[in-house]
Amino acid sequence: MIVSALCIALGWVMIRRNKVRIHRRFMLAGTWLGALFFVSYAVGTLVVGDTEFGGPANYVTAYTIFLKIHVFLASIAALMGIWVLRLAFKRRFRIHRRVGPWTAVFWFITAATGLAVYLMLFVIFPPGPTLRNVLHVLGQ
Repeated sequence: MIVSALCIALGWVMIRRNKVRIHRRFMLAGTWLGALFFVSYAVGTLVVGDTEFGGPANYVTAYTIFLKIHVFLASIAALMGIWVLRLAFKRRFRIHRRVGPWTAVFWFITAATGLAVYLMLFVIFPPGPTLRNVLHVLGQ
């Protein structure tokens, strides 16, 4: 996800330099990398399950609120990303130019909060137990 955000940032820089072709390539690469990350996350969640927060009990509420904010921002960023891509493909660049920067900012915040969630789950604190996955629930 961080590499996706880096591609989006480089795409933003390129359009500021009026390098439309390179901008397009970076933005499409960032989009594909973000989508691949989401698919890999979803498949991992289905196959392996979700890891609970393993940090101190007095941090659980703050972590849960932070996680919900991340999920909300990720959902908004994804919807905005689809919208801004459609605007570009339809060559509606006046609106694309107005919505694109906001979309990028939401994506940057999503990437940063996603990294923070990962660090809290697996690096800063020991991982908690892994919750049941869909295959286990289905009895397979």
